[in-house]
Amino acid sequence: MSATADPLLDLGTALFEDLYRPLDSGRWSLHPPAMVLTRGYWSPPALVNNVRALTRDGDTWMSLTPLEFESQAIGVHYATGHVAIFGLGMGWVAAATALRDSVTQVTVVERDPDVIALHAELDLFARLPGGAGDKIRIVEGDALAWRPDAPVDLLMPDIWLPLVSDGRVEEVRQMQANVAASKVYFWGQEMEIARHARAAGIDLDAAGVAQVIAGFGLPLVGPDLPDYPDRIRAAADAWMHDRWLPA
Repeated sequence: MSATADPLLDLGTALFEDLYRPLDSGRWSLHPPAMVLTRGYWSPPALVNNVRALTRDGDTWMSLTPLEFESQAIGVHYATGHVAIFGLGMGWVAAATALRDSVTQVTVVERDPDVIALHAELDLFARLPGGAGDKIRIVEGDALAWRPDAPVDLLMPDIWLPLVSDGRVEEVRQMQANVAASKVYFWGQEMEIARHARAAGIDLDAAGVAQVIAGFGLPLVGPDLPDYPDRIRAAADAWMHDRWLPA
Protein backbone atom coordinates (compact mmCIF):
# COMPACT_ATOMS: atom_id res chain seq x y z
CA MET A 1 0.00 0.00 0.00
CA SER A 2 1.92 3.07 -1.22
CA ALA A 3 1.28 6.60 0.01
CA THR A 4 0.99 8.00 -3.54
CA ALA A 5 -1.57 5.39 -4.66
CA ASP A 6 -3.65 5.49 -1.49
CA PRO A 7 -7.14 6.82 -2.30
CA LEU A 8 -7.41 8.30 1.20
CA LEU A 9 -4.53 10.68 0.59
CA ASP A 10 -6.37 13.20 -1.54
CA LEU A 11 -5.18 15.95 0.78
CA GLY A 12 -3.39 18.21 -1.69
CA THR A 13 -0.17 17.38 0.15
CA ALA A 14 2.04 19.20 -2.39
CA LEU A 15 0.21 22.43 -1.52
CA PHE A 16 1.59 22.45 2.01
CA GLU A 17 5.22 22.36 0.91
CA ASP A 18 4.93 25.98 -0.26
CA LEU A 19 3.07 27.30 2.80
CA TYR A 20 5.85 27.00 5.39
CA ARG A 21 8.98 28.99 6.07
CA PRO A 22 11.52 28.73 8.94
CA LEU A 23 10.17 30.37 12.10
CA ASP A 24 10.82 30.34 15.85
CA SER A 25 8.35 30.98 18.64
CA GLY A 26 9.41 30.32 22.22
CA ARG A 27 10.52 26.69 22.44
CA TRP A 28 9.08 25.89 19.00
CA SER A 29 10.83 25.98 15.62
CA LEU A 30 9.69 25.42 12.04
CA HIS A 31 12.61 24.03 10.07
CA PRO A 32 13.61 24.51 6.41
CA PRO A 33 12.95 21.68 3.93
CA ALA A 34 15.06 18.53 4.02
CA MET A 35 15.24 15.21 2.22
CA VAL A 36 14.64 12.19 4.48
CA LEU A 37 14.28 8.44 4.13
CA THR A 38 11.22 7.47 6.11
CA ARG A 39 8.31 5.07 6.11
CA GLY A 40 4.65 5.86 6.24
CA TYR A 41 2.09 4.91 8.84
CA TRP A 42 1.19 1.88 6.73
CA SER A 43 3.23 2.36 3.54
CA PRO A 44 6.84 1.16 3.00
CA PRO A 45 9.97 3.32 3.38
CA ALA A 46 10.61 5.97 0.73
CA LEU A 47 12.89 8.94 0.07
CA VAL A 48 10.82 12.08 0.64
CA ASN A 49 11.75 15.58 -0.56
CA ASN A 50 10.81 18.95 0.94
CA VAL A 51 10.04 17.68 4.42
CA ARG A 52 9.20 20.47 6.87
CA ALA A 53 9.13 19.78 10.60
CA LEU A 54 7.95 21.47 13.79
CA THR A 55 10.11 20.84 16.85
CA ARG A 56 10.00 21.79 20.51
CA ASP A 57 13.33 21.73 22.32
CA GLY A 58 14.67 19.54 19.50
CA ASP A 59 11.86 16.95 19.63
CA THR A 60 9.82 16.63 16.43
CA TRP A 61 6.12 17.11 17.14
CA MET A 62 4.86 17.20 13.57
CA SER A 63 6.25 16.95 10.04
CA LEU A 64 5.21 16.75 6.40
CA THR A 65 5.98 13.03 6.07
CA PRO A 66 4.00 9.98 4.94
CA LEU A 67 3.66 8.93 8.59
CA GLU A 68 1.88 12.18 9.42
CA PHE A 69 -0.28 12.34 6.31
CA GLU A 70 -1.38 8.70 6.49
CA SER A 71 -2.03 8.73 10.24
CA GLN A 72 -4.47 11.66 9.82
CA ALA A 73 -5.92 10.78 6.42
CA ILE A 74 -8.92 8.81 7.68
CA GLY A 75 -10.07 11.67 9.92
CA VAL A 76 -9.72 14.23 7.13
CA HIS A 77 -11.49 11.89 4.71
CA TYR A 78 -14.56 11.65 6.96
CA ALA A 79 -14.63 15.32 7.96
CA THR A 80 -17.96 17.06 7.55
CA GLY A 81 -19.86 19.94 9.14
CA HIS A 82 -18.21 21.35 12.28
CA VAL A 83 -14.87 19.68 13.04
CA ALA A 84 -13.03 20.15 16.34
CA ILE A 85 -9.27 19.49 16.20
CA PHE A 86 -7.31 19.25 19.45
CA GLY A 87 -3.68 20.27 18.94
CA LEU A 88 -2.63 22.87 16.36
CA GLY A 89 0.88 21.68 15.49
CA MET A 90 1.84 22.70 11.96
CA GLY A 91 -1.80 23.38 11.15
CA TRP A 92 -1.90 21.25 8.02
CA VAL A 93 -4.61 18.94 9.41
CA ALA A 94 -6.85 21.94 10.05
CA ALA A 95 -6.01 23.29 6.60
CA ALA A 96 -6.70 19.99 4.82
CA THR A 97 -9.97 19.65 6.72
CA ALA A 98 -11.08 23.19 5.87
CA LEU A 99 -10.36 22.56 2.18
CA ARG A 100 -13.10 19.92 2.08
CA ASP A 101 -16.40 21.18 0.65
CA SER A 102 -18.28 19.07 3.20
CA VAL A 103 -16.75 21.04 6.10
CA THR A 104 -18.38 24.28 7.26
CA GLN A 105 -16.30 25.14 10.35
CA VAL A 106 -13.02 24.02 11.95
CA THR A 107 -12.31 24.81 15.59
CA VAL A 108 -8.73 24.18 16.68
CA VAL A 109 -8.07 23.97 20.42
CA GLU A 110 -4.44 24.65 21.40
CA ARG A 111 -3.14 25.29 24.90
CA ASP A 112 0.37 26.62 24.05
CA PRO A 113 0.35 30.37 23.28
CA ASP A 114 3.74 30.07 21.55
CA VAL A 115 2.27 27.74 18.93
CA ILE A 116 -0.62 30.14 18.42
CA ALA A 117 1.85 33.04 18.09
CA LEU A 118 3.88 31.07 15.54
CA HIS A 119 0.76 30.65 13.40
CA ALA A 120 -0.14 34.31 13.75
CA GLU A 121 3.19 35.11 12.09
CA LEU A 122 3.09 32.25 9.60
CA ASP A 123 -0.44 33.20 8.47
CA LEU A 124 -0.92 29.77 6.93
CA PHE A 125 -4.71 29.69 6.89
CA ALA A 126 -5.11 33.08 5.16
CA ARG A 127 -3.09 31.71 2.23
CA LEU A 128 -5.29 28.67 1.58
CA PRO A 129 -7.03 28.67 -1.81
CA GLY A 130 -10.68 29.58 -2.16
CA GLY A 131 -10.87 31.32 1.20
CA ALA A 132 -10.92 27.95 3.01
CA GLY A 133 -9.01 29.50 5.90
CA ASP A 134 -12.07 31.58 6.80
CA LYS A 135 -13.64 28.39 8.18
CA ILE A 136 -10.88 28.02 10.79
CA ARG A 137 -10.82 29.54 14.27
CA ILE A 138 -8.14 28.90 16.89
CA VAL A 139 -9.13 28.72 20.56
CA GLU A 140 -6.59 28.72 23.38
CA GLY A 141 -7.68 26.00 25.76
CA ASP A 142 -7.12 22.58 27.34
CA ALA A 143 -8.19 19.61 25.21
CA LEU A 144 -9.26 17.68 28.31
CA ALA A 145 -11.54 20.48 29.52
CA TRP A 146 -12.79 22.35 26.42
CA ARG A 147 -16.50 22.35 25.68
CA PRO A 148 -17.95 23.52 22.36
CA ASP A 149 -20.39 26.38 21.87
CA ALA A 150 -22.00 24.59 18.90
CA PRO A 151 -22.60 20.92 18.00
CA VAL A 152 -19.51 19.08 16.73
CA ASP A 153 -19.77 16.57 13.89
CA LEU A 154 -16.22 15.18 14.12
CA LEU A 155 -13.68 15.34 16.95
CA MET A 156 -10.02 14.84 15.96
CA PRO A 157 -7.62 14.87 18.94
CA ASP A 158 -3.86 14.91 18.30
CA ILE A 159 -2.19 16.18 21.48
CA TRP A 160 0.44 13.46 22.04
CA LEU A 161 4.14 13.38 21.15
CA PRO A 162 4.55 9.57 20.91
CA LEU A 163 2.41 7.59 18.50
CA VAL A 164 1.62 5.09 21.28
CA SER A 165 0.93 6.03 24.91
CA ASP A 166 -0.87 4.41 27.81
CA GLY A 167 -4.21 5.87 28.83
CA ARG A 168 -4.95 7.37 25.42
CA VAL A 169 -8.37 5.76 25.02
CA GLU A 170 -9.37 7.02 28.47
CA GLU A 171 -8.19 10.53 27.57
CA VAL A 172 -10.24 10.50 24.36
CA ARG A 173 -13.25 9.31 26.33
CA GLN A 174 -12.83 12.32 28.63
CA MET A 175 -12.62 14.66 25.63
CA GLN A 176 -15.67 13.09 24.02
CA ALA A 177 -17.62 13.35 27.28
CA ASN A 178 -17.13 17.13 27.07
CA VAL A 179 -17.63 17.50 23.31
CA ALA A 180 -20.31 14.89 22.49
CA ALA A 181 -19.23 14.78 18.84
CA SER A 182 -21.19 12.67 16.38
CA LYS A 183 -17.96 10.96 15.24
CA VAL A 184 -14.38 10.68 16.53
CA TYR A 185 -11.00 9.98 14.96
CA PHE A 186 -7.96 10.22 17.23
CA TRP A 187 -4.29 10.10 16.28
CA GLY A 188 -2.90 6.61 16.68
CA GLN A 189 -6.32 4.96 17.05
CA GLU A 190 -5.21 2.03 14.87
CA MET A 191 -2.39 1.32 17.31
CA GLU A 192 -4.84 1.33 20.21
CA ILE A 193 -7.20 -1.03 18.40
CA ALA A 194 -4.29 -3.41 17.74
CA ARG A 195 -3.03 -3.22 21.34
CA HIS A 196 -6.42 -3.89 22.89
CA ALA A 197 -7.22 -6.67 20.43
CA ARG A 198 -4.02 -8.56 21.21
CA ALA A 199 -4.44 -8.08 24.97
CA ALA A 200 -7.96 -9.52 24.77
CA GLY A 201 -7.05 -12.32 22.34
CA ILE A 202 -9.29 -10.90 19.61
CA ASP A 203 -8.49 -11.45 15.91
CA LEU A 204 -7.79 -8.33 13.86
CA ASP A 205 -10.45 -8.99 11.25
CA ALA A 206 -13.53 -6.83 10.60
CA ALA A 207 -15.54 -8.51 13.37
CA GLY A 208 -12.68 -8.25 15.84
CA VAL A 209 -12.09 -4.58 15.06
CA ALA A 210 -15.78 -3.88 15.58
CA GLN A 211 -15.68 -5.73 18.91
CA VAL A 212 -12.69 -3.73 20.17
CA ILE A 213 -14.20 -0.41 19.10
CA ALA A 214 -17.47 -1.29 20.83
CA GLY A 215 -15.45 -1.74 24.02
CA PHE A 216 -13.97 1.73 23.61
CA GLY A 217 -17.44 3.25 23.72
CA LEU A 218 -16.44 5.85 21.11
CA PRO A 219 -18.14 6.56 17.75
CA LEU A 220 -14.96 6.03 15.73
CA VAL A 221 -14.74 6.51 11.96
CA GLY A 222 -12.69 4.12 9.85
CA PRO A 223 -14.14 0.64 10.47
CA ASP A 224 -16.35 0.80 7.38
CA LEU A 225 -13.26 1.00 5.13
CA PRO A 226 -13.00 -2.44 3.49
CA ASP A 227 -9.24 -2.68 4.14
CA TYR A 228 -9.27 -1.15 7.62
CA PRO A 229 -8.00 -4.31 9.40
CA ASP A 230 -5.12 -4.47 6.88
CA ARG A 231 -4.23 -0.84 7.62
CA ILE A 232 -4.29 -1.53 11.37
CA ARG A 233 -1.97 -4.51 11.01
CA ALA A 234 0.44 -2.62 8.73
CA ALA A 235 0.65 0.35 11.10
CA ALA A 236 1.14 -1.87 14.16
CA ASP A 237 3.83 -3.94 12.42
CA ALA A 238 5.73 -0.77 11.50
CA TRP A 239 5.35 1.35 14.63
CA MET A 240 4.32 -0.61 17.71
CA HIS A 241 7.93 -1.37 18.72
CA ASP A 242 6.82 -3.87 21.37
CA ARG A 243 4.62 -1.35 23.24
CA TRP A 244 1.80 -3.86 23.54
CA LEU A 245 -0.58 -3.98 26.47
CA PRO A 246 -0.21 -6.86 28.92
CA ALA A 247 -2.43 -9.79 28.00
